Amino acid sequence: MSELLTISPLLQALLASLMTWGVTALGAALVFFTSRAHPLLMDALLAFGAGVMLASSYFSLLAPAIDAAAANGQLPWLIAALGFLSGGLLVLLTDHIMRRLCPALPTAATQRRSLLLISSITLHNIPEGLAIGVGFGALTAGASPSALTAAWMLAVGIGLQNFPEGAAVSLPLRREGMRRSRAFCFGQLSGAVEPVSAVLGCLLAVSVQALLPFALAFAAGAMVAVVIAELVPESQRSLHPGLMTLATMAGFCIMMMLDVALG
Repeated sequence: MSELLTISPLLQALLASLMTWGVTALGAALVFFTSRAHPLLMDALLAFGAGVMLASSYFSLLAPAIDAAAANGQLPWLIAALGFLSGGLLVLLTDHIMRRLCPALPTAATQRRSLLLISSITLHNIPEGLAIGVGFGALTAGASPSALTAAWMLAVGIGLQNFPEGAAVSLPLRREGMRRSRAFCFGQLSGAVEPVSAVLGCLLAVSVQALLPFALAFAAGAMVAVVIAELVPESQRSLHPGLMTLATMAGFCIMMMLDVALG
Protein backbone atom coordinates (compact mmCIF):
# COMPACT_ATOMS: atom_id res chain seq x y z
CA MET A 1 0.00 0.00 0.00
CA SER A 2 2.88 2.38 0.76
CA GLU A 3 3.99 2.17 -2.89
CA LEU A 4 0.67 3.67 -3.96
CA LEU A 5 1.45 6.79 -1.94
CA THR A 6 4.08 7.66 -4.55
CA ILE A 7 1.46 7.68 -7.35
CA SER A 8 -0.32 10.97 -7.98
CA PRO A 9 -3.87 11.23 -6.58
CA LEU A 10 -5.16 12.23 -10.03
CA LEU A 11 -3.82 9.06 -11.62
CA GLN A 12 -5.18 6.93 -8.80
CA ALA A 13 -8.59 8.57 -9.11
CA LEU A 14 -8.58 7.81 -12.83
CA LEU A 15 -7.51 4.19 -12.26
CA ALA A 16 -10.10 3.67 -9.52
CA SER A 17 -12.91 5.12 -11.63
CA LEU A 18 -11.83 3.05 -14.63
CA MET A 19 -12.11 0.03 -12.34
CA THR A 20 -15.67 0.95 -11.35
CA TRP A 21 -16.53 1.48 -15.04
CA GLY A 22 -15.05 -1.94 -15.78
CA VAL A 23 -17.26 -3.53 -13.13
CA THR A 24 -20.27 -1.85 -14.74
CA ALA A 25 -19.22 -3.41 -18.05
CA LEU A 26 -18.91 -6.83 -16.36
CA GLY A 27 -22.46 -6.52 -15.10
CA ALA A 28 -23.68 -5.45 -18.53
CA ALA A 29 -21.85 -8.43 -20.06
CA LEU A 30 -24.31 -10.78 -18.37
CA VAL A 31 -26.54 -10.08 -21.37
CA PHE A 32 -24.30 -12.38 -23.45
CA PHE A 33 -24.96 -15.34 -21.15
CA THR A 34 -28.51 -14.95 -19.90
CA SER A 35 -31.60 -12.84 -20.30
CA ARG A 36 -32.17 -12.69 -16.54
CA ALA A 37 -29.63 -12.62 -13.71
CA HIS A 38 -30.41 -14.27 -10.37
CA PRO A 39 -32.36 -11.58 -8.50
CA LEU A 40 -31.12 -12.62 -5.05
CA LEU A 41 -27.48 -12.14 -6.05
CA MET A 42 -28.16 -8.79 -7.73
CA ASP A 43 -30.12 -7.50 -4.74
CA ALA A 44 -27.43 -8.70 -2.31
CA LEU A 45 -24.70 -6.91 -4.26
CA LEU A 46 -26.76 -3.72 -4.28
CA ALA A 47 -27.44 -3.99 -0.54
CA PHE A 48 -23.82 -4.77 0.35
CA GLY A 49 -22.54 -1.95 -1.87
CA ALA A 50 -25.04 0.41 -0.24
CA GLY A 51 -23.62 -0.43 3.18
CA VAL A 52 -20.05 0.14 2.04
CA MET A 53 -21.00 3.43 0.38
CA LEU A 54 -22.93 4.59 3.45
CA ALA A 55 -19.96 3.94 5.73
CA SER A 56 -17.61 5.52 3.21
CA SER A 57 -19.79 8.62 3.12
CA TYR A 58 -18.95 9.26 6.75
CA PHE A 59 -15.53 7.73 7.37
CA SER A 60 -13.97 8.62 4.00
CA LEU A 61 -15.75 11.89 3.19
CA LEU A 62 -17.78 13.63 5.89
CA ALA A 63 -15.45 13.10 8.87
CA PRO A 64 -12.38 14.24 6.85
CA ALA A 65 -14.42 17.24 5.67
CA ILE A 66 -15.04 18.29 9.27
CA ASP A 67 -11.36 17.85 10.17
CA ALA A 68 -10.20 19.75 7.07
CA ALA A 69 -12.61 22.62 7.76
CA ALA A 70 -11.32 22.92 11.32
CA ALA A 71 -7.72 22.90 10.09
CA ASN A 72 -8.56 25.69 7.61
CA GLY A 73 -10.09 27.84 10.34
CA GLN A 74 -13.58 27.42 8.89
CA LEU A 75 -16.76 26.57 10.80
CA PRO A 76 -16.75 22.74 10.56
CA TRP A 77 -20.45 22.26 11.31
CA LEU A 78 -21.52 24.89 8.79
CA ILE A 79 -19.28 23.73 5.94
CA ALA A 80 -20.20 20.07 6.54
CA ALA A 81 -23.92 20.81 6.66
CA LEU A 82 -23.95 23.06 3.59
CA GLY A 83 -21.85 20.66 1.53
CA PHE A 84 -23.80 17.59 2.62
CA LEU A 85 -27.20 19.13 1.89
CA SER A 86 -26.02 20.59 -1.44
CA GLY A 87 -24.80 17.20 -2.64
CA GLY A 88 -28.03 15.48 -1.68
CA LEU A 89 -30.23 18.19 -3.19
CA LEU A 90 -28.34 18.06 -6.49
CA VAL A 91 -28.93 14.31 -6.81
CA LEU A 92 -32.62 14.68 -5.99
CA LEU A 93 -33.00 17.62 -8.37
CA THR A 94 -31.42 15.85 -11.33
CA ASP A 95 -33.49 12.75 -10.66
CA HIS A 96 -36.67 14.84 -10.50
CA ILE A 97 -35.84 16.63 -13.75
CA MET A 98 -35.23 13.37 -15.59
CA ARG A 99 -38.48 11.85 -14.36
CA ARG A 100 -40.36 14.92 -15.54
CA LEU A 101 -38.68 15.07 -18.94
CA CYS A 102 -38.66 11.40 -19.94
CA PRO A 103 -42.45 10.80 -19.88
CA ALA A 104 -42.87 13.87 -22.08
CA LEU A 105 -40.68 12.49 -24.84
CA PRO A 106 -42.62 11.42 -27.95
CA THR A 107 -41.54 7.78 -27.85
CA ALA A 108 -43.18 4.45 -27.17
CA ALA A 109 -43.78 3.43 -23.55
CA THR A 110 -41.04 0.79 -23.58
CA GLN A 111 -38.58 3.27 -25.09
CA ARG A 112 -39.42 5.89 -22.48
CA ARG A 113 -38.94 3.32 -19.71
CA SER A 114 -35.58 2.26 -21.11
CA LEU A 115 -34.45 5.87 -21.52
CA LEU A 116 -35.49 6.71 -17.96
CA LEU A 117 -33.59 3.68 -16.64
CA ILE A 118 -30.40 4.51 -18.54
CA SER A 119 -30.60 8.20 -17.66
CA SER A 120 -31.23 7.69 -13.95
CA ILE A 121 -28.37 5.21 -13.53
CA THR A 122 -26.01 7.36 -15.60
CA LEU A 123 -26.91 10.49 -13.63
CA HIS A 124 -26.33 8.94 -10.26
CA ASN A 125 -22.97 7.61 -11.44
CA ILE A 126 -21.81 11.24 -11.73
CA PRO A 127 -21.77 11.96 -7.97
CA GLU A 128 -20.19 8.56 -7.39
CA GLY A 129 -17.36 9.50 -9.73
CA LEU A 130 -17.04 12.87 -8.01
CA ALA A 131 -16.83 11.13 -4.64
CA ILE A 132 -13.98 8.94 -5.89
CA GLY A 133 -12.12 11.93 -7.29
CA VAL A 134 -12.56 14.05 -4.17
CA GLY A 135 -11.56 11.10 -1.97
CA PHE A 136 -8.25 10.74 -3.78
CA GLY A 137 -7.83 14.50 -4.12
CA ALA A 138 -7.95 14.76 -0.33
CA LEU A 139 -4.69 12.80 -0.19
CA THR A 140 -2.84 15.95 -1.21
CA ALA A 141 -3.80 17.50 2.12
CA GLY A 142 -2.15 14.66 4.03
CA ALA A 143 -1.46 11.31 2.43
CA SER A 144 -1.38 8.33 4.77
CA PRO A 145 -1.92 4.57 4.37
CA SER A 146 -5.27 4.79 6.18
CA ALA A 147 -6.53 7.65 3.97
CA LEU A 148 -5.37 5.82 0.87
CA THR A 149 -7.09 2.61 1.95
CA ALA A 150 -10.30 4.52 2.66
CA ALA A 151 -10.22 6.09 -0.81
CA TRP A 152 -9.76 2.71 -2.50
CA MET A 153 -12.40 1.06 -0.32
CA LEU A 154 -14.81 3.80 -1.36
CA ALA A 155 -14.09 2.92 -5.00
CA VAL A 156 -14.54 -0.81 -4.26
CA GLY A 157 -17.91 -0.16 -2.63
CA ILE A 158 -19.06 1.84 -5.64
CA GLY A 159 -17.77 -0.88 -7.95
CA LEU A 160 -19.73 -3.57 -6.09
CA GLN A 161 -23.05 -1.86 -6.67
CA ASN A 162 -22.08 -0.96 -10.25
CA PHE A 163 -22.16 -4.64 -11.23
CA PRO A 164 -25.94 -5.08 -10.78
CA GLU A 165 -26.49 -1.62 -12.25
CA GLY A 166 -24.79 -2.63 -15.50
CA ALA A 167 -27.00 -5.70 -15.63
CA ALA A 168 -30.05 -3.61 -14.71
CA VAL A 169 -29.58 -1.65 -17.95
CA SER A 170 -28.51 -4.32 -20.43
CA LEU A 171 -30.87 -7.16 -19.43
CA PRO A 172 -34.15 -5.18 -19.68
CA LEU A 173 -33.04 -3.79 -23.04
CA ARG A 174 -32.39 -7.32 -24.26
CA ARG A 175 -35.82 -8.47 -23.04
CA GLU A 176 -37.39 -5.66 -25.08
CA GLY A 177 -35.79 -7.03 -28.26
CA MET A 178 -32.53 -5.12 -28.52
CA ARG A 179 -29.48 -7.01 -29.86
CA ARG A 180 -27.12 -8.36 -27.18
CA SER A 181 -24.18 -6.28 -28.38
CA ARG A 182 -26.23 -3.08 -28.44
CA ALA A 183 -27.74 -3.79 -25.01
CA PHE A 184 -24.23 -4.37 -23.63
CA CYS A 185 -23.05 -1.10 -25.17
CA PHE A 186 -25.78 0.90 -23.43
CA GLY A 187 -25.22 -0.98 -20.16
CA GLN A 188 -21.52 -0.24 -19.93
CA LEU A 189 -21.96 3.35 -21.15
CA SER A 190 -23.97 4.09 -18.00
CA GLY A 191 -20.68 3.89 -16.09
CA ALA A 192 -18.59 5.87 -18.58
CA VAL A 193 -19.31 9.13 -16.77
CA GLU A 194 -17.48 8.00 -13.63
CA PRO A 195 -13.88 8.43 -14.92
CA VAL A 196 -14.72 11.89 -16.26
CA SER A 197 -16.39 13.07 -13.05
CA ALA A 198 -13.66 11.44 -10.93
CA VAL A 199 -10.94 13.39 -12.72
CA LEU A 200 -12.93 16.63 -12.40
CA GLY A 201 -13.55 16.00 -8.70
CA CYS A 202 -9.89 15.27 -8.05
CA LEU A 203 -8.74 18.36 -9.96
CA LEU A 204 -11.14 20.51 -7.96
CA ALA A 205 -9.95 19.08 -4.64
CA VAL A 206 -6.28 19.45 -5.59
CA SER A 207 -6.51 22.91 -7.17
CA VAL A 208 -8.64 24.71 -4.60
CA GLN A 209 -7.64 23.46 -1.16
CA ALA A 210 -9.99 25.91 0.55
CA LEU A 211 -12.92 24.17 -1.16
CA LEU A 212 -11.78 20.68 -0.15
CA PRO A 213 -13.94 20.47 3.04
CA PHE A 214 -17.05 21.57 1.12
CA ALA A 215 -16.24 19.20 -1.76
CA LEU A 216 -15.81 16.25 0.61
CA ALA A 217 -19.11 17.00 2.36
CA PHE A 218 -20.81 17.56 -1.01
CA ALA A 219 -19.67 14.13 -2.22
CA ALA A 220 -20.86 12.57 1.05
CA GLY A 221 -24.31 14.09 0.67
CA ALA A 222 -24.57 12.94 -2.93
CA MET A 223 -23.56 9.41 -1.94
CA VAL A 224 -26.08 9.22 0.90
CA ALA A 225 -28.84 10.51 -1.37
CA VAL A 226 -28.04 7.82 -3.94
CA VAL A 227 -28.04 5.12 -1.25
CA ILE A 228 -31.34 6.24 0.28
CA ALA A 229 -33.19 7.06 -2.94
CA GLU A 230 -31.92 4.27 -5.20
CA LEU A 231 -29.92 1.42 -3.68
CA VAL A 232 -31.80 0.65 -0.46
CA PRO A 233 -35.32 0.79 -1.97
CA GLU A 234 -34.19 -1.32 -4.94
CA SER A 235 -32.61 -4.00 -2.74
CA GLN A 236 -35.59 -4.02 -0.36
CA ARG A 237 -37.86 -5.06 -3.23
CA SER A 238 -36.28 -8.47 -2.85
CA LEU A 239 -38.32 -11.43 -1.64
CA HIS A 240 -35.89 -11.52 1.30
CA PRO A 241 -35.79 -7.95 2.66
CA GLY A 242 -34.37 -9.10 6.00
CA LEU A 243 -31.42 -10.70 4.25
CA MET A 244 -30.86 -7.53 2.26
CA THR A 245 -30.83 -5.51 5.48
CA LEU A 246 -28.16 -7.83 6.87
CA ALA A 247 -26.15 -7.45 3.66
CA THR A 248 -26.30 -3.65 3.97
CA MET A 249 -25.23 -3.80 7.61
CA ALA A 250 -22.41 -6.21 6.71
CA GLY A 251 -21.13 -3.83 4.04
CA PHE A 252 -21.23 -0.94 6.51
CA CYS A 253 -19.45 -2.92 9.24
CA ILE A 254 -16.69 -4.15 6.94
CA MET A 255 -15.97 -0.64 5.72
CA MET A 256 -16.10 0.73 9.27
CA MET A 257 -13.78 -1.94 10.65
CA LEU A 258 -11.25 -1.43 7.88
CA ASP A 259 -11.27 2.33 8.38
CA VAL A 260 -10.97 2.16 12.19
CA ALA A 261 -8.37 -0.64 12.18
CA LEU A 262 -6.19 1.05 9.57
CA GLY A 263 -6.77 4.55 10.87
